Amino acid sequence: MVRKRQVEDRAWLEQELKGSEFQDVRLRKRFGVLLEQLWKGMGQTIPLACQDWANTKAAYRFMDNDRVSEQDILSGHFQATAQRFSSTDGPVLVLQDTTTFSYERDHPELIGYADGSITYAQRRGRARPSQQCGILMHSSLAVTAQGLPLGLAAIKFWSRKEFKDTTTRRNKVNFTRIPIEQKESFRWIENLRQSTTRLGEPDRCVHVGDRESDIFELFDAACEHRTHFLVRTCTNRLAGDGGHTVADEMSEVRVKGLHRIEFRDAKGSPHQALLEIRYRRLTVLPPLAKQRRYPALALTVIHATERGEPVGRKRVEWKLLTDLPVNSRVEAIEKIDWYAMRWKIETFHKNLKSGCKAEESQLRTSSRLTNLIAIFCVLAWRVFWLTEINRCAPEAPPEVALTATEVSLLEQLVKDTARIVQAPCLSRSLVKLAQLGGYLARANDPPPGNKVIWRGMHRLMEIEIGYQLARRDSG
Repeated sequence: MVRKRQVEDRAWLEQELKGSEFQDVRLRKRFGVLLEQLWKGMGQTIPLACQDWANTKAAYRFMDNDRVSEQDILSGHFQATAQRFSSTDGPVLVLQDTTTFSYERDHPELIGYADGSITYAQRRGRARPSQQCGILMHSSLAVTAQGLPLGLAAIKFWSRKEFKDTTTRRNKVNFTRIPIEQKESFRWIENLRQSTTRLGEPDRCVHVGDRESDIFELFDAACEHRTHFLVRTCTNRLAGDGGHTVADEMSEVRVKGLHRIEFRDAKGSPHQALLEIRYRRLTVLPPLAKQRRYPALALTVIHATERGEPVGRKRVEWKLLTDLPVNSRVEAIEKIDWYAMRWKIETFHKNLKSGCKAEESQLRTSSRLTNLIAIFCVLAWRVFWLTEINRCAPEAPPEVALTATEVSLLEQLVKDTARIVQAPCLSRSLVKLAQLGGYLARANDPPPGNKVIWRGMHRLMEIEIGYQLARRDSG
């Protein structure tokens, strides 16, 4: 029974390990052990997750090994993401974004610098006199149009030799004349190329980015690789023959439809907004300094602006740019909904910081930290997937996400409520899992989120240990 349980428990782990590319088979074996230990002890320190000195020492050695990199660690996950991608139909959104992991160390030069953001300790009112340092991570998360995260398709880690003061440098340097390959912004293009190559069907990929991704070189790279993009623009580019701008042309476009949306602000308060939608296909020109190098592109501009002036909050206004055609209000709303999916990568980053507690690690060098964060990326994706599969495919069999033992234990541990009785198969089990993590499952509650899912999974694994020991002792 114990052997069967171990095989069940490692099923999804083996999927993430199968395509791993390490220089030594022993490194791959150690990675598998460490991944399982950190999954069972998600959010715990390495010694607590590993339980003994031998495994803890092996984990530290793995993180500090010169022959191990974040690309090696995630190589199997990248391949598993590509397999999940090939098993789906329709467009897949590749969400790109950058996040910062901040630390406090007595020797910050061993890690490097990120930016001036506050640290984990400062956010919790425990400011310390040690110096601040950090690591930046730019990731590409593949998500279906229904919101199911398929996994990471590309990732890049880096840190700086000193704090970046862009405002001061802008007075001395003309950034438009610096080649994109020499800028940190090049990460957007690198991830686009890598993820497009790994997923294998560029025409199905739509690369989604916020205003930081409003880079003409990115648009050109997407056209070169025959893939698609959807970004929120912040630059009023030249259009047509160069005698006017995109804003000039869009000011002449009449409202082509209305769309009502519901959303929550930073405090969680619900709001509604009625958006006026405008769209037009334009010829967009590169910046003047780059017009000899890059051609003009035929792109679609979508403006979604809230009608009227809201009280107590900012007006909703999105200016989107895409190479995809938009010929109707329905297609425009589809692109707006796709861009709204971009928030899911923020949730993924939250899982890394709040669930895996990546910013609480005491590792002292950047190479060790990036290797640890790369492992956490697999765990954070798994929790995110469990949360979203409940919303995207609630009627699937529970064995899609949980083992038979886990389903049986949940049935015995959590009482049936009116909401659970009416829930489909998979949703029933995952709601019970969330209840172990503190989810109340009231009639009007929204579906369980990532926090209660990872709490419930952690508690369920601890209960299962006692269950297996009791079965072994009873023969």
